[in-house]
Amino acid sequence: MLCNQCSMSLEGGCTTKGVCGKDQDLNALQEALLYGIKGVSAYYHHALEMDYDNPEVGHFLVEVLYSTLTNVNFDKNRFLEYILECGKVHLEAMRLLDQAYVETFGEPEPTRVSTGTEEGHGILVTGHSYRALYELLKQTEDTSINVYTHSEMLPAHSYPELKKFDHLVANWGGSWVPQKREFSEFPGVILGTTNCVLQPKEDYADRIFTVGIAGLEGVPHIEDYDFEPLIEKAKETPKLEKEEGDEILTGFHHTNVLAMKDELIDLIQEGKISHIFVVGGCDAPNPEMKYYEKFVELIPEDAIILTAGCGKFRYNMNDYGTIEGIPRFLDFGQCNNVYSIIEIALALVDELDTDVNSLPVSIVLSWMEQKAIAILYTLLYLGVKGIYVGPKAPEFLTPKVFKTIREEFDLRLISGDPEKDLKKMLSELEGS
Repeated sequence: MLCNQCSMSLEGGCTTKGVCGKDQDLNALQEALLYGIKGVSAYYHHALEMDYDNPEVGHFLVEVLYSTLTNVNFDKNRFLEYILECGKVHLEAMRLLDQAYVETFGEPEPTRVSTGTEEGHGILVTGHSYRALYELLKQTEDTSINVYTHSEMLPAHSYPELKKFDHLVANWGGSWVPQKREFSEFPGVILGTTNCVLQPKEDYADRIFTVGIAGLEGVPHIEDYDFEPLIEKAKETPKLEKEEGDEILTGFHHTNVLAMKDELIDLIQEGKISHIFVVGGCDAPNPEMKYYEKFVELIPEDAIILTAGCGKFRYNMNDYGTIEGIPRFLDFGQCNNVYSIIEIALALVDELDTDVNSLPVSIVLSWMEQKAIAILYTLLYLGVKGIYVGPKAPEFLTPKVFKTIREEFDLRLISGDPEKDLKKMLSELEGS
């Protein structure tokens, strides 16, 4: 591990021994802040790509990045404050990105998305950039090429200005974790638009491209959204045959959920909705991620489940039924769409004249990368307590720093036993 003050090894090369080199708690806090601002930067970049800007976000990123440079700030309390400020600014970045998407592509609509295939050549788009997808859809109109989404691109099907393209036909595969197998099985061209794209296997290395912020070694990169090389390559690939597939329901958003706010509140007050579970975050190549599959399976039938991020691909194909016509499983889309879940929670706080920690809500997050960490910081900034995270503690935090955060915010690690954790969440609600 490198010292964030002098960039030397903490094991012996640090040039300021006794000040920063042996203060691993300070380095852990700086690294925690860096993870958070990477997440903020990702969403801010997505918004800038859509020509939406908020200088407050950019100014904060400059300040906190500067604070991690050599011999400029040794105040651990200030870094704890920065982490919460990061949560605040990250909320603004998510709000800005949501505004960009809604004003450009329309308000999302609950939409059933096929997992089958249509006859013809295909292009599979992965990542988060709706701008790249939109430009590709425009350029592939009337070409007999069908476009498929992968992983975090799934909710694109719910935006009116994107779903109007008839050749945006289906979703292929799940999260980023099994992508090498899934990309090998897809016979067409693949486009990586943001993070969560991996160096390709040899069997599809000649038919994958990147665009925008994404880049892969030895892979052609599309400049200025000119997809002609990719389209010509797609025409050379084998055609897919038409096959029926199951459907995935996505496209929930605070605009369409809050439209039925009164009905939701009535169902909560009548006891027909006993609990709201927010289960979301990143997928990870970790056997302990099976916890989340089992946890969702155990959730009582009088509770609803809100989700966002790619971890949901472990359990989003199940039929969870409805409560008085309201689907029990509400997929809000990409990880940044946690913003919609926050908006719903704040609206319920206002309507029920309570505080966020008195809502019948339990939050269970799977996480391993920067965007999910920034989301956690936003929840901590909003004062949300009792959040469960896993499948393990963040490795960049020292035991002392993690203990401080756990005590301050009642942050909890999953136990590894979903039934045990679920019982605890339900019993805490009954005792409140």
